[in-house]
Parts: sequence; structure tokens; C-alpha cells
Amino acid sequence: MAADTRWIQRYANYHKACGLLIQLTEERDFDSLSKLETEGLVQRFEYTFELAWKVLQDILLFSGYEFAPGPKGSIKTAFEAGFITNHDGWCQMLRSRLKIKDLFDENDINSMARTIYFDYAPLLKALDTKLSSL
Repeated sequence: MAADTRWIQRYANYHKACGLLIQLTEERDFDSLSKLETEGLVQRFEYTFELAWKVLQDILLFSGYEFAPGPKGSIKTAFEAGFITNHDGWCQMLRSRLKIKDLFDENDINSMARTIYFDYAPLLKALDTKLSSL
């Protein structure tokens, strides 16, 4: 697959996943989410974030940037290139994403969901808006 179409195809998948995440956060008050919706929010964040850093990696490669591949290098270079504006927030998202597999306690899941709802969803939406303008 050509690099130019790879990032476009990955972005289409990201746009769809991000849209579903944002739909939940914009249509429902956090405190009204059911237990199932809260767990679904965490799960949806997990794969939306994976698509986010991968689409960033693809577009950076397509644009000719040299960087360490993977989420850390992609986030750092995407910040330097202006694709994202909150480097610390994206690094925190990465750390949270890595913790999700170890979440079993309902309080921990609720805490993660709250962070996703209020802090991470806006960052993912901002990336979607930025990439849609390219």
C-alpha cells in the first residue's frame, strides 16, 4: 500500500472511531452513563488512541519526517510538526492506554473513564479536526 493512501485509509478508520467516542461524550452527561457505557467508553478510547498515534506515524512518514517509530516518537514529532498542541496530554494518554489492560477495579475503571471523557476526548477530537483539514 502506498504511503499516501495508507495514512488516508487509517485516518478514515480513526475519524469513524473518534466520531463514536465524541458522540458519547457530547450527547450524554458523564454521571448519566451506565456501567456498560462507562466500560465501553474505556474500550473505545483504547482503540481510538491506537488509531490516533498510528495515523500520526503514517502522516509523518508520508510527509518525510525522520523519527523513532512507535507511539512516543510519533507523539513527539507530531507535536513538533504542529499536528497536536498538547504534548503532555498526549503522553498522559499513552500512559493511560498502557494501564487499561490492568484495570479490574470498578473505581479505577470509573476514574479512567472520567479522565477519558473530560481530558482525552477533546484532544482526540482536536486531532480529528486538524487532520480533516488536510
